[in-house]
Amino acid sequence: MSKEQEVYFPSIENINAAANTIKKVSAVTPLMPNVRLSKLFNSNINFKREDLQQVRSYKIRGAYNKISSLTKEESANGVVCASAGNHAQGVALSCKLLKIKGSIFMPAPTPNQKLEQVKMFGEDYIDIVLHGDTFDDAYHAAMKECEQLKKTFIHPFNDEKVIEGQATIGLELLEQSNTPIDYIFIPVGGGGLAAGLSAVFSQLSPKTKIIGVEPEGAPSMTVSIKNNKNTELDHIEKFVDGAAVKRVGDLTFNICKKHLHAMITVPEGKVCETILELYNKDAIVVEPAGALSISALDLYAEEIKNKHVVCVVSGSNNDIIRTPEIKERALLYANLKHYFIVKFPQRAGALKEFVVEILGKNDDITYFQYAKKTNRENGSAVVGIVLKSSDDLEPLIRRMKHHNFYGDYLNNKPDLFQFLV
Repeated sequence: MSKEQEVYFPSIENINAAANTIKKVSAVTPLMPNVRLSKLFNSNINFKREDLQQVRSYKIRGAYNKISSLTKEESANGVVCASAGNHAQGVALSCKLLKIKGSIFMPAPTPNQKLEQVKMFGEDYIDIVLHGDTFDDAYHAAMKECEQLKKTFIHPFNDEKVIEGQATIGLELLEQSNTPIDYIFIPVGGGGLAAGLSAVFSQLSPKTKIIGVEPEGAPSMTVSIKNNKNTELDHIEKFVDGAAVKRVGDLTFNICKKHLHAMITVPEGKVCETILELYNKDAIVVEPAGALSISALDLYAEEIKNKHVVCVVSGSNNDIIRTPEIKERALLYANLKHYFIVKFPQRAGALKEFVVEILGKNDDITYFQYAKKTNRENGSAVVGIVLKSSDDLEPLIRRMKHHNFYGDYLNNKPDLFQFLV
């Protein structure tokens, strides 16, 4: 078999070498039991807290391992990456620590919070280049600079050294766990973490089942494994931004299709529920991708009973300005928030009648948009209502129809609904 035909698979020797390379910059993050979820699922649930890394995600492992491997000539020419998230921060810190100049391409709409984080970690060793409106725009500009200036592109997942860096999490888990691990749940975006972990456990603990978890709106690895070929999706939901890619890596796909036990998807609304539960009940702040592994436990409730389970909490770079959207999506997923077009008679007292006669005692109006119009018997309002229980929805609709307030239900009309959420 020629070198071009060889299928890459990370060896334990190379992963140990990566662990030695990154040990001064990457924390050995704790493996922490979660009493609440252990009781809930009648199992031993543990969190691998990669959110506690200096850059608040595991991405420092792969980025530093890759940049450390560059030749003197490559280092002198500098590096480039395209990212608006955790990979950018990992590359920025690596550039500063290794004293290598780096250019980080980001879409122009990238929030200032993310820009400031990257600047903080990279200081004078990185330049941020804002280009285009999307990640693809930034990516193509980054690749063009690499070609023109002979710089090295630091890929977020489709790179041997990056995969080996992420794989060091697996070595730590085997050191930290006092009992054999039955299940590991991991978030999957481009597949670097999944490829690295599954490589470690297939060689050192083959009975451990590695479950990859993707957001429902971006199932690129799930679709690719089903098709038995790396498949680019036409469209993805980008809410879980740390794990939403149209196409996974060729290297990562070849490893994952053979060594992951299963790929599953979870709805974005379920991810939002998990984020809020972790904050309110465990005082843990995670980003959407960081909640993926924990969000999948419900789907494996029977299989994991009395088992030793690890969920990799991949990161905590969650922008606080996203909180209202996270709450909204969580309520919608739980079938507790509903939007209606309500037809109000244009007479005094109509709103009071709606509140007293139509709403249940535990219902709460959280959105109301209405403009009174002349020469009309009825005026339409868009009303958002939060229920105490999802069972209250049908009685609410019946009362609205009985009193002639019902206009339309908007939750199941995506073309209209997108303007509200």
